Amino acid sequence: MSESWEFMDPDYVVPGVFGEPGRRTFFIQASDAGRSVSFKLEKQQVAALCEYLDGILTDLPAIHPGQFVAPASANPPLDMQWTVGGLAVAYEEDDDRLVIVAEELPDFDELSDEAFDEDFGFDPASARFRLSRAQVAAFIAVGNDLVRAGRPACRLCGRPMDPGGHPCPRLN
Repeated sequence: MSESWEFMDPDYVVPGVFGEPGRRTFFIQASDAGRSVSFKLEKQQVAALCEYLDGILTDLPAIHPGQFVAPASANPPLDMQWTVGGLAVAYEEDDDRLVIVAEELPDFDELSDEAFDEDFGFDPASARFRLSRAQVAAFIAVGNDLVRAGRPACRLCGRPMDPGGHPCPRLN
């Protein structure tokens, strides 16, 4: 079974990417107290998480200018802990923190007998990130930039194009 992680007061939590457009690998990276951990996820998960977080921030009081944090850049991950399957978000009103919980996507080919209980199913690892509203705003800014930096869309069909073009279904 994979290791679970908790970042109660992280230095940063930021989405990142490596690879060329069309072959990029997205990840979320967190750092605190000298440790840095990365978890693999999909581009669509980054886009959906940023959109959802933006909606939450819209409903909360505005961030004061002195609270803003500069968006951090993710470092190339040395190795990914595990792949994110599910994401959940909560708001802790008492602490004015948003909590992102990432849950491990099971790799059923590699599951050991102790990680899978026939009565209860798979017990996935999780990563819990507690972020200030300013950290969330920085996360959204970086995530949206990464998602937009992908391959350009074909003006006819809207599908992503490689540098050499693509076989457009609207041209046959």
